[in-house]
This record gives sequence, structure tokens and C-alpha cells, in this order.
Amino acid sequence: MNRLTTPFGSCELTRFPEDPRDRLRAWDAADEYLLRHLDSGTGERGPVDLAGAGQITVLGDRWGALVTALAAYRPAQITDSALTHAATEANLARAGAPAGSVRLLTTQDAPPERIDVLLVRVPKSLALLEDQLYRLAPHLHEGTVVVGTGMVKEIHTSTLKLFEKIIGPTRTSLAEKKARLIFCTPDPGLLSAGRAAGDPWPLRYTVDEDGGSGAGLTVVNHAGIFCADRLDVGTRFFLQSIPTNTAGARVLDLGCGNGVVGTAVAVADPDAEVVFTDESYQAVASARATFEANVRTDRWRAEFLVGDGVADLPPGSVDLVLNNPPFHSHQATTDATALRMFAQSRKVLRPGGELWVVANRHMGYHTHLRRLFGNSEVVASEPRFVVLRAVKREKRPRPM
Repeated sequence: MNRLTTPFGSCELTRFPEDPRDRLRAWDAADEYLLRHLDSGTGERGPVDLAGAGQITVLGDRWGALVTALAAYRPAQITDSALTHAATEANLARAGAPAGSVRLLTTQDAPPERIDVLLVRVPKSLALLEDQLYRLAPHLHEGTVVVGTGMVKEIHTSTLKLFEKIIGPTRTSLAEKKARLIFCTPDPGLLSAGRAAGDPWPLRYTVDEDGGSGAGLTVVNHAGIFCADRLDVGTRFFLQSIPTNTAGARVLDLGCGNGVVGTAVAVADPDAEVVFTDESYQAVASARATFEANVRTDRWRAEFLVGDGVADLPPGSVDLVLNNPPFHSHQATTDATALRMFAQSRKVLRPGGELWVVANRHMGYHTHLRRLFGNSEVVASEPRFVVLRAVKREKRPRPM
């Protein structure tokens, strides 16, 4: 846990799930730069009168640092991450913020009707930024204050062009501690065009004949989903290996993304019950759309969950887990998410149940699986990727 000191007060912040061994902070220099600017005008613009500003909306606040610092002004937070919502709730409670002081919204929810101050933490996904700016533009007005923030490495010419194209004239601040601010002046003509101006999301494509058990499926991707316009190499390899003769099993597509893996199982085995889960609201919306584009929803059984892995599933309730784990958390490279997914999988599997994982070969997940499950088998491999299988064994009674 680390303490963030801002012009609006000091608060202790953590990421979610909380892990005392986690050395990554819940904020960075970009968050600090934006908060200093809002108070003093640092960054070539005057201070913002937050008390009289009206509706403040924060897009992309990663762990709730911005809305926790600004809780007294009753902002709305828009995020694609259920983990961000959980972190925000915990950080607000720790800071003593009154219940309901921050309105928590997802990227799939309708935005506030009128937005007077829009603060944007630039996301890793340029597509997600594009989609959200299109969604928010009709709710801005000529007097809306729009300020973005990000680390220098996160703000590119393409980032600025999106603000310019969808909202209005855009420029950046000088860099401070490798962070930069974005200032955008709303153009009434662009705002009135809003979403009708041509938001391309969601995208749809058909998996080609080399897509293994996914061949011929229609895939729907909302903005922000990895490899949105085609099947990524790892998933393609996974679809050539996953078991599809599941004999009516309960199957979990863990970290489902666009849901093509779980949908492939459902199409191959109409008796299977498939659970799609992801911490991304965009991902679960994509998975639902992909599933519905390929199956008769009145016959097949499916469940769609947004949240922290398997938190909503009872222990021992799943026969098969299929997992293509991420190895990034925003800009940081880490195996922490994958290892947590493996532990969650073991908990939710029935005795004899199986976890199938596709991963970059260099991640060395077979060692972790062997330590956790007591076994690990290579099902398929190629120079870049490997498919691994681990089985949850029956517990043997200890000898008397």
C-alpha cells in the first residue's frame, strides 16, 4: 500500500486484488501531473474550478487514484475493468469517502447526460479511446473542459489525432517526470455529429479454414479487445488443440476475450454448458455477441460473467477450463495475472477436471502448473507457443 499526496489531500491506494508483495503502485506520474494541473494550472492552462464545474467524468482511471482524490466533487468514473471498480471501491472506503460519492460506470453503460469536465487517462488501446470518445462526444458542450494525461510513451501522434478528429483542436503540455497532458477544445460541429460520425466499433469477421475448431465462426469484437480484426496467432494455435468432444461438460472460458474459444466448444457440443468470464466489460460484451452470432441461444447453455476470474463460481463446479492468459497489466509485463488464474482454475475444477492453457513458450508456465497441480503435459507446441494441460487429481486420504 502506498500513499498518494495531492493538492486535494492524501490517500492510501492499492491495486486490486491487493497483494503485499506487489511492487506496482496504483498511480503514476501522469495521475499526479493531472491532479496538480487541476489545482494550479500547471501545464500551460489555468486552474479548473472543480467546485463549480458541474459534472466531472473520468475516463480510464486505472485503479481509482483520480476519482479517489477528487471524490469531494462527486465525479463519475468510466472504466472497462471490473478490477478497477473493485480497487476504486476499496480505495474510496479507505479514504473515508461517503457512500455514493463516485458514480461507477462501465464502458458499456450510457455516459452522464451532460459532461462539464472530462478527464481522460489515455488507455493502452487506441481503439478503446476512439470508441469512448465517440460515445462521449454527444454529451460534451462548447464549454466542457477536456484534459487527458498519460506517460510520454503512451501518447502518440495517433492519440492526439483522435482527440482532434472527434472532439476538437488538441495540443499537449511540456513533459514532467516523463508524463504529459493533453488539452482539447470542444468543437460544437464535431460534437453534434457524435456517434453518427462513424464509430467503427464493434468489428466482425469470419474465422478462416485454418482456424481449427473455430473455422467458419463469426467473431464480434468491441473496442479494446486484443487483435480485433483477425484471429491472433496464439488463439489460432489453441483452437487447433482444444478438446471439443466434451460430452456435455461444464466448460469455463477464463479470460474469454471475444469468446471465440468458448463458442467453438459450444458449437461442437450443444450439450456443453459454457461459462464466459473476463474482467473486461468490453470482452464479455464481445463474447456474448460472438456466441449469439453462432448458436441458437434458445438451445445452448451459456453464462456471461464480468469480474475477478472465478470469484462468482462455486469450488468444484467446472469440468474443463480453457485459458489464454495475459502477461501484461497496463504497460507492465507480469506473470502475476496468469499465476492467479491457474490457482483459481484449480479451485473451481472438479477432481479429474482439466486446465488447458496456451501461452508464449518463454513464459515457462509448465513449471508453475506442475507445482500447483502436481502434473503438467505439453499437448502441442510450435516455435512461439505451447499448449499445456494440467489435471486436478483426487485428494487421497492420509494413512492413519
